[in-house]
Amino acid sequence: MDFLLSPNNIWILLIALVSGAMLAWPSLTRGRSGSLVTLAEAIQLVNRENGLFVDVRPAEQFKTGSIPQARNIPHDTLEAHIGSLPKEKPIVLFDARGRDSTKVAAALRKQGFDRVSCLEGGLAAWTEGGMPVKKT
Repeated sequence: MDFLLSPNNIWILLIALVSGAMLAWPSLTRGRSGSLVTLAEAIQLVNRENGLFVDVRPAEQFKTGSIPQARNIPHDTLEAHIGSLPKEKPIVLFDARGRDSTKVAAALRKQGFDRVSCLEGGLAAWTEGGMPVKKT
């Protein structure tokens, strides 16, 4: 107990707590939201459960290369296309780096889509994983 109450050791304890919280944060937020999936998890969702890849980048970016079989629904046209998405199947959203797709996922969840995930790292993770890219 003297160790914890010593003025010098309080800083060490505080640093240990803060660094532990920083290390645990990604795991805690991932489990809570359930929205991020790794490359392997995304492929399994699409292959095993007949899921759907949806590229939320603008059409110009989609044409430069995307995941084969992915549908392009730019985030700014989501409301116009929401009726064409299956609510019962897993949907894996992605963009260039995995930043904007989380906003689209939140919007879809509000519309009753429970099986929406985002590809962690986006298309960049896909290509870094050595997966094929299709240009249109």
